[in-house]
Amino acid sequence: MTISPPTNPPPTKPDWLTDGWNHVWLPYAQMQTAPLPAPAIRTEGSRITLADGRVLIDGIASWWTACHGYNHPHIRAAVAQQLETMPHIMFGGLAHEPAYRLATRLAALMPAGLERVFFTDSGSVAVEVALKIALQSRLNQGETTRTKFLAFHGGYHGDTFATMAVCDPEEGMHNLFADMLTNHIIAPLPTNPASIAAFDAIAARHARELAGIIVEPLVQGAGGMRFHPPETLRHLRATADHYGLTLIFDEIFTGFGRTGTLFAYQQSGVTPDIITLSKALTGGTSPLAATIVSTTLFNHFLAPDPAKALMHGPTFMANPLGCAAANASLDLFERENRLAQATALGAQMQTELAPLRTAPHVIDVRTLGAIGVVQLKSIENPAALRTELMRHNVWIRPFRDIIYLTPALTMSPDELSRLTAAIGAVVKG
Repeated sequence: MTISPPTNPPPTKPDWLTDGWNHVWLPYAQMQTAPLPAPAIRTEGSRITLADGRVLIDGIASWWTACHGYNHPHIRAAVAQQLETMPHIMFGGLAHEPAYRLATRLAALMPAGLERVFFTDSGSVAVEVALKIALQSRLNQGETTRTKFLAFHGGYHGDTFATMAVCDPEEGMHNLFADMLTNHIIAPLPTNPASIAAFDAIAARHARELAGIIVEPLVQGAGGMRFHPPETLRHLRATADHYGLTLIFDEIFTGFGRTGTLFAYQQSGVTPDIITLSKALTGGTSPLAATIVSTTLFNHFLAPDPAKALMHGPTFMANPLGCAAANASLDLFERENRLAQATALGAQMQTELAPLRTAPHVIDVRTLGAIGVVQLKSIENPAALRTELMRHNVWIRPFRDIIYLTPALTMSPDELSRLTAAIGAVVKG
């Protein structure tokens, strides 16, 4: 079945867009009714140039990845140099300097005891590996009954089967597969006395079947940009210690300055057993992810028995181009004060979005680090709202009931003001 291009395309339609319409499958889209995407032809800094010449200010940094802005010259040069020598080589039985250097640098950024880095090629797979490690560490110790995870309402950890199973089952995106997924334990986040009591009761009831706890620290991203205090993470650490559970922090969204510190765990003083990273790891340049594991867990895989090894190895694991980009991105965090920039962005968003609290249909305005959120009573048509925002020459992608900003940490105050003004115009309009 062919699908005719939508009747409301952008003003200029390049041939590749219309020719390819019946051969692509878009993410999170009903292809029968999806509008034709905006054709992008160039990126630079915080700006996206479209085929018709319009320039959009990107308010979400390409799904939170381009933390230094697009086409940063230092990252671009590092990738170009790596491309000339070795774009890719398998990681099984061979080693290359960019990956070994990156692993060493990431381990140095982690809390004491998290020293082993397993590279993958996407955030979902990084979480899959984290879950697999937590489970197999039990099996390697002769424990066969602890096979479930404690996850949270509002949580999101990916779209692959294992990760769908630890997402919020009521959120709608994955409930079609509910009967096919592993049945884990989903609890309320312990954020207040009532939810703490409910969480504690659930943890106690299921402790003997649990292998671990997985959470997005400080912010549940795709679940609606829901914030929770550092005390929540401290309570999870205490619970994990009490019942002997593996604590996993999914920092795929929160890592690399997004919450105002380099990693969200730093605001809690909590050391998890596993941290997953992706998205901004390469500065939005190349697919790459990492699962960083405690020495204690790693040691559970050391044995003469080959069956106790971690049998996992993505084809593009530790891709040299991605590792080169990630090393260059870490250079920028060392050389340039990205965290101060994140704080300044947050303060500006707080000031400029605050007046919307009194606007009709707005139920909350909140900021944390370089995240700004305007929560509405409902958004009936996110695609139409996105199109309306584009009329103000900004790229913002509303979802659920929120309009949110996660700009590049290098964004200028003027660019950010244009984003907040666009949100104000559509919310009040």
